[in-house]
Amino acid sequence: MTELSKDTRIPWIGQLPESWAVATLKRTTYLKGRIGWQGLTTDEYLPDGNFLLVTGTDFEAGRVQWSRCPHVDEERYAEDPYIQLRENDLLITKDGTIGKVAIVRDIPKPATLNSGVFVTRPLKARYRQDFLYWVLVSDVFPEFIAFSMVGTTINHLYQKTFERFVYPLPLLPEQERIAAYLDASCAAIDAAVAAKRRQLETLDELCSSLLLRAITMGLHERSETQPTGAVVLPQIPIGWRLGRLKSVASIRYGLGQPPAELATGVAMIRATDVDAGKIRTDKLLRVAPEDLPPDRNPYLKANEIIVVRSGAYTGDSAIVPAELEGAVAGYDMVVTVTRASPRFVAYCLLSRYVLEGQLLLLTLRAAQPHLNAEELGSVLLALPPTRKEQEAIVDFLDTKLAEVRRIALGIETQIATLTAYRKSLIHEFVTGERRITETDVQRAAAQRGFDNPCPKG
Repeated sequence: MTELSKDTRIPWIGQLPESWAVATLKRTTYLKGRIGWQGLTTDEYLPDGNFLLVTGTDFEAGRVQWSRCPHVDEERYAEDPYIQLRENDLLITKDGTIGKVAIVRDIPKPATLNSGVFVTRPLKARYRQDFLYWVLVSDVFPEFIAFSMVGTTINHLYQKTFERFVYPLPLLPEQERIAAYLDASCAAIDAAVAAKRRQLETLDELCSSLLLRAITMGLHERSETQPTGAVVLPQIPIGWRLGRLKSVASIRYGLGQPPAELATGVAMIRATDVDAGKIRTDKLLRVAPEDLPPDRNPYLKANEIIVVRSGAYTGDSAIVPAELEGAVAGYDMVVTVTRASPRFVAYCLLSRYVLEGQLLLLTLRAAQPHLNAEELGSVLLALPPTRKEQEAIVDFLDTKLAEVRRIALGIETQIATLTAYRKSLIHEFVTGERRITETDVQRAAAQRGFDNPCPKG
């Protein structure tokens, strides 16, 4: 029989079962954080010592990764006993990425907090920490944050704001069952997602290996090879040559000065639009055509190749598809291949022997990753003797890589489905939309092989 629901009139909660209550964090929770005047800075972090310092970057999968934590001296640890951690404390980040949560388990040595984390403990045993953990992980808490921060751009969770958080509160036995069920069920989902992510990594490696094998050895199973004398590629098939990029292409720079942006105008491709051989079109800027300097030859042609020249994506590249002909290059380099297959050269620039074996090494010479046209032009490429052979390799790679990517897309869809199911499962149980029985708990625990599905904590 479905229990009647009551409307809490709380925007981030909505309806709850009749037997459930709501509680305010301030009235039920010990809540402390490092106060600003203590002035702890990263300069005081120590690589080792007797006292751990927990930061939000040390959270992973709802636990503190103690091996990542920096240390502080005894004076810093002792100055604030209110934030000295205990087993089963619940931590939540208040700066940067607000709302990352972790339960303290197995403290290896005394630990305290940096200024970006709150510690919470239940008062008068009104709730279980593991239940509140799942409430904070659910979308109930982010919706509260969004509601509380309307009209502000400040990315900080103030204590006064957090204290106003109102959350669903079933009776303690039901809290225990919900927490145990979600512990087991979400662990099973997380394990499935992790396995699928490993499958994606395997497929990425397969793509990389297929690409490298085809563009350095061709399509024949046992190609006879000849030495090149080059460290980056000691052997290539007989009849191939090892040549520099500048011997088959010209290289120019994109725009030197940012043109005026328009809601409609000429599409401009920037480094952030280039993604491992593809050009993302979802965030393309539009610029005024009258601001484009004609002397820089700004307009792109199909089959030209954009190579990122600086920043985090230095060396990444993508060939310009026909539908983006007439767009302009931002501040990166444009490779125009005239004496080889442009598609073959584009694949070469994405391969390990070029991207990792040459371009990455060139970018490491400067304090900040950076490439210039001379350096790019000096890159060595293994080139089959004819365009026909180059195009045959490209056609083979297009087909094989598309097959692998179709499989990867299916796995990504499965991950998205599992992630959405996990999110809905948490929400439904912490708000009472779905009720749980002891049989549910036992079944979920059995999936993980637990002897005790409801660990005390």
